[in-house]
Amino acid sequence: MVEEQSRRQGTKGSPTRRLQANKMRTVQLLSVKTESPTVKTFTFRDTECAKAKPGQFLMLWIPGVDEIPLSIRGADEGGLVSVAVKNVGEATDSLHRKKNGELIGVRGPFGNSFNAREGKILMVGGGTGIAPLFFLARRLMSACLTAVFVLGAKTKDELLYMEELKDTIAKARGRFIATTEDGSCGITGLCTNPLKQILARERFDMVYACGPERMVRRVFELTEQHGVDMEASLERLMRCAMGLCGSCVIGRYRVCKDGPVFSSKQLREVKDEFGVSKLDFDGKRIGL
Repeated sequence: MVEEQSRRQGTKGSPTRRLQANKMRTVQLLSVKTESPTVKTFTFRDTECAKAKPGQFLMLWIPGVDEIPLSIRGADEGGLVSVAVKNVGEATDSLHRKKNGELIGVRGPFGNSFNAREGKILMVGGGTGIAPLFFLARRLMSACLTAVFVLGAKTKDELLYMEELKDTIAKARGRFIATTEDGSCGITGLCTNPLKQILARERFDMVYACGPERMVRRVFELTEQHGVDMEASLERLMRCAMGLCGSCVIGRYRVCKDGPVFSSKQLREVKDEFGVSKLDFDGKRIGL
């Protein structure tokens, strides 16, 4: 089991390590793969980000455009790193137009990681929130833990990495459940719908979640009702990734530095904002 101190350390290690993580490196895109009508997976080689643990994130710079935060989808000892990117604006649209061999910049890894828990686990992912959970599932399933994975999206085309996840969970004798809002695959409705029955019937040692924050808030409420520990990866506007600018504040926490992974205890502290509001580019609080 990963110790809590180690997990929470994140980028708070030695000054040399923090400096190296924050240094911009130029890397070459090795693979650009279309996963859905709006999402692509980008793979590159970076020795620093390859040291990342599931849950950590990086800052990706599109030359001449912008720098954006992205959860790390995968990292291996060979130095390969991958991220999942949804086309939602100017920066991501520019990135989506890039091809193999083109250059980008990266900083990281930043933040903390998920705490590996022994026993029976439940994972709940929605949209591109599947990225850090995909990374986590690959790591945890190698330990042959018992797992249930619930993946949700609006349509079948948007169920990211479904076949790979099915194979990963099956190797650990786990269960995979898909949900779509339009009923085109699996259970019809939100991915939180089957959780009511699952948590009522089965006992879990940990629940991990990532996705749209209102969805994650509902998962949190259900785990609280059933007395199950939970960890969630949150998204906020991030500019510096080092806890300096304050744009990612939630309650007394800075998501880039104190997160992005938060425990049930921490989520209780920020429940007035969690799943309710966030800061915009002008520092104004807006509803989710």
